[in-house]
Amino acid sequence: MIDTHMHADSRSSEDFEKMYLAGINQAITCSYYPYKIDNETILLNHLNRILEYDTKRAGEYGLDLKVALGIHPTNTIENPQIIFENLYKWIENNQIVAIGEIGLEDLTDNEIETFEKQLDIADETNSKVIIHTPRKNKKEVLDKILEILPNHMDEKNAVIDHINPNVIKTAIDCDCMLGLTVQPQKMDKNEAIAILDEYGFDKFLLNSDISNKPSDPLSVPKTVRELNRRGYSKENIEKVSHKNAQEFFNI
Repeated sequence: MIDTHMHADSRSSEDFEKMYLAGINQAITCSYYPYKIDNETILLNHLNRILEYDTKRAGEYGLDLKVALGIHPTNTIENPQIIFENLYKWIENNQIVAIGEIGLEDLTDNEIETFEKQLDIADETNSKVIIHTPRKNKKEVLDKILEILPNHMDEKNAVIDHINPNVIKTAIDCDCMLGLTVQPQKMDKNEAIAILDEYGFDKFLLNSDISNKPSDPLSVPKTVRELNRRGYSKENIEKVSHKNAQEFFNI
């Protein structure tokens, strides 16, 4: 299994062990700093910590941790140029599997400008992106994302994450992959399965989004086991548990 979106820097090593023992072989950790960032140096240190330290921590427990780096919309800063420069370096050195998570939160001009620049970098470097959608005003923000995205890069290289029953009809016709986040206060496994049941398994990824907020590091295996219990085909379960992620992120 692959958990396609988590925040390893916010979690204990014991969580990595639980995930590995439950059958998660790989996970993708994304950038998100839960406190106010005053300058670009703090943000760059945060991103390097994920890349150089958390991958080693996870590996000690058997979890192959892949990395997505970028400027989360809540971490938007005034002078992001050094982050953009490092994105080019990380991509060139094959150190990251995607730019992420990026996106929009409050629809400020600075957020939108930072989002668009990172989409342009992805387009220029033929990189994947993981796009955040917020808890609040999700439909409004998603509409703006879907307006901006095709003007800057190929939608087929993007994941729009944290899709739930309230916005699935808005997102389903785009060419993006869609991330289903099974996390307390976001969406439970039954809601995720209902989406898969209605729309099929071909364009969906599963993740836990474990972070500093209420989280379940085993939400992906619990969802996969429930699919198995309900008698869904092995082929479809494999798609959403790991094959879609392997093909999309080339991991």
